[in-house]
Amino acid sequence: MYVLRAIGLMVLGMALLAASDAFIKLSSQHAPTGQIMMSIGAGGAGLLLVLARLRRMPIRAADALHRMVLLRNALEMVGGLGMIIGLSKIPLSVMAAIMQTAPLVVTMGAALFLGEEVGWRRWSAIAVGLVGMLMVIRPFGAAFTGWEIFAVVGVTGLAARDLITRLAPAHVPSVVISAWGFASIIPVGLALLLVTAQTPVATPLATTFIIGAIAVTTAGYVCVTTAMRIAPASAVSPFRYSRLVFTTALGMLVFAERPDGWTLAGAALILGAGLYSFLRERRLARSAAIAL
Repeated sequence: MYVLRAIGLMVLGMALLAASDAFIKLSSQHAPTGQIMMSIGAGGAGLLLVLARLRRMPIRAADALHRMVLLRNALEMVGGLGMIIGLSKIPLSVMAAIMQTAPLVVTMGAALFLGEEVGWRRWSAIAVGLVGMLMVIRPFGAAFTGWEIFAVVGVTGLAARDLITRLAPAHVPSVVISAWGFASIIPVGLALLLVTAQTPVATPLATTFIIGAIAVTTAGYVCVTTAMRIAPASAVSPFRYSRLVFTTALGMLVFAERPDGWTLAGAALILGAGLYSFLRERRLARSAAIAL
């Protein structure tokens, strides 16, 4: 029963985060990117800190200055900037496919920088996933705009953030760490506003889209966090890939996007490689547990 509830929450969380992507893209059509970053950072941080208070979680300023927390926030800045600029400039279907490479990048980073053992099968899956990403962005094709690089930088930054999260102090609640992550993108948004010399807008449409982005982003995070807490990761993690379906569908329904064959084929490779890598990791974990 708990597993089914967790799976439902994970799928709901992915749907909400896909809606977040759509709201950010809609917001970018009516407001400067810097304003969107500042608003999401402030709104997300505020809501998560309120949630932490309601759950009586400790919030200590000293923990925020831990070097791993600071490094995580720096990577959040890079990832957030890349993701929001990418969402504002490229089709959602392309963005969705690129985002699904994040688990593969995390696996690769864990092997290269954290010394985790990764066998040739998972290395092969990583290679296949990266080929799929190249099929999606086609860096030497006529459809390549250059904005796709921001999406790749964003995914890389967020994957590195997830790696560093493993090294953050264990006693600091994940909700609090995430709140600091949201807050860290506020100065990035302000700097972007100053560099581009754009003026914030407060039209009803822009405000509605930005509030929508804040609400569904935070709700999606809470759903995913709750799902991971009430059921084993092996049961719910594969359902993270449902975000690809939701985001692509929203791109088609809201923005009239029509993914071409290369994008669909690349997305399929990324999806298959990610699921294989996850299943292989779960099998190895089970074997290790039996050996003990």
